[in-house]
Amino acid sequence: FELVQRAVPVLQSPAEVRYSDMVCRPRVLCTVPAYKDVTKRELFEGRFLNQLDEQSKSLVCVLSYEVARFLFPFESPLGKRVKVGAEYLEVVGVLGSRLPVGSVRADPSSEAGGEVFLPLTTGRELYGERQAQIRSGSMDIQEVQLHEIIVEVGRGPGAPELEEDVTMVAAAARTMLRREHDKKDYEVIVPLELLAQARESKRIFNIVLGSIAGISLLVGGIGIMNVMLATVTERTREIGIRRALGAKRQHIVTQFLVETMVLSGAGGVIGVGAGLLIPKIVERYADLTTIVTPAAPILALGISVLVGVIFGLYPAWRAATMDPVEALRHE
Repeated sequence: FELVQRAVPVLQSPAEVRYSDMVCRPRVLCTVPAYKDVTKRELFEGRFLNQLDEQSKSLVCVLSYEVARFLFPFESPLGKRVKVGAEYLEVVGVLGSRLPVGSVRADPSSEAGGEVFLPLTTGRELYGERQAQIRSGSMDIQEVQLHEIIVEVGRGPGAPELEEDVTMVAAAARTMLRREHDKKDYEVIVPLELLAQARESKRIFNIVLGSIAGISLLVGGIGIMNVMLATVTERTREIGIRRALGAKRQHIVTQFLVETMVLSGAGGVIGVGAGLLIPKIVERYADLTTIVTPAAPILALGISVLVGVIFGLYPAWRAATMDPVEALRHE
């Protein structure tokens, strides 16, 4: 298929990785040198696998940053020999972390970036295509030629990457696999489709949250309007006295709008304070990263004040259009 630039095979082994008394179980991936370029991974130090390693079935490996940090916390792993399964392999390089360095946990077995890379030929020589796993007294044996094939799609060097090309290659791959496999023992994962699904989920999530926020603002605005209407009724005589002393309608409108803005602004400040405090509590107790942009509190406070002004216009107008004589007679 002319749109397929490179295809990278990956064979995964359930081997244990050990150095001295440090032990972990990251993903052990047997692959080819093109893996780094296709996946756009960056080197942290040393080198990645090369063609000579592949051809000579060299006993070498490359660690991800998470594994290197776990096994060698105070020294460089380059040139050291780690035990992968039953064989000792020399570390020739370290790949950069996929995660922010500050978020790397102590156990690389539980992280997406916890990986060890071997030449594909070396992996097949050491572990073969038949793998056994012992669980609770039973043994599972599976024979797998490859666990994963990463396909790079494009029209050649310098050509722009088109979403249509990715979609076309994915459809062709699904058709070919469906034709060659009697049962569906495979899965085609397209990052572009996952990104589109994530965007759609985010859009729906924003619509739902926006609707909830809109209903909350409407209810809050109606509450403010009712409070101000009650205030106007209670202060009818005061309004009549001010009008009799020469206050114009615009002065009455300004007075009640300012009161409304203070009321809604105070509620907005309390809401912004809660909105800044809750993410900190979530980060502390739920081990989740939350991000509050600087513009969000300002926007929230502005919307709160604006809602107060909009829903305070009617009470202010009602107070300003009140007949001064009737207002003075009010008890």
